[in-house]
Amino acid sequence: MITNAAAGTRVDEIREGLYRISTPMALPNGGGFTMNQFLIVDDEPLLWHTGPRLMFDFTREAIAAVMPVERLRHIGFSHVEADECGALNQFLAMAPNAAPLCGQVAAMVSVGDMADRPPRALADGDELSLGRRTVRWLDTPHLPHNWESGYLFETSTRTLLCGDILTQPGGDHPPLTSGDIIGPSEGMRAAMRYFAPNAETPGQFDKLIATDPLVLACMHGASWEGDAAALLTRYKTILCPA
Repeated sequence: MITNAAAGTRVDEIREGLYRISTPMALPNGGGFTMNQFLIVDDEPLLWHTGPRLMFDFTREAIAAVMPVERLRHIGFSHVEADECGALNQFLAMAPNAAPLCGQVAAMVSVGDMADRPPRALADGDELSLGRRTVRWLDTPHLPHNWESGYLFETSTRTLLCGDILTQPGGDHPPLTSGDIIGPSEGMRAAMRYFAPNAETPGQFDKLIATDPLVLACMHGASWEGDAAALLTRYKTILCPA
């Protein structure tokens, strides 16, 4: 469903109660890119990524097409960057019962200061009930970047809410695919150099693989469905050759 025709923002239900919000944007080199957020509708609704501050109205409109924005209770993100949490305080102002949701490192080094409301900080492996659904926080420092980086795993649909891994260029993607996303992602990584594998990277991948996900909710590009553990294992061998 298109929620803002001028911006091209759309919202699609990719799993029951789990919505992908996507806004395309043009890049200076003439290419395209998408900014994606994910909304889990439950007793305590959760928004994963806010989008940049200047895209706040587009994301707000998309959420409002699904549920009242004021119902948001958790506003989570993988790490501190404008596209992940740039509109955080704008959403906190609209949702009086909402709080930032992040890892302990993010809360300590950034979110405790920059957010207008104290964050809920999760340790590695902590689970949070949203009502019918449960999400689990996974610490993944520097995967693909930032010390505070982490991921959420939604256990009922086995959806891994990704940050910047498997970033795909292009502004026109299906909401969900089972096609190749590693190839485009590797092209993006070669061009942008945003990923710095290190000695801990294999273990970080193993943590994600162990969740045995069925869906990868990618922040940039299409989300992916299928044997995501196998896909992440292939990706690990590319980034971390023995």
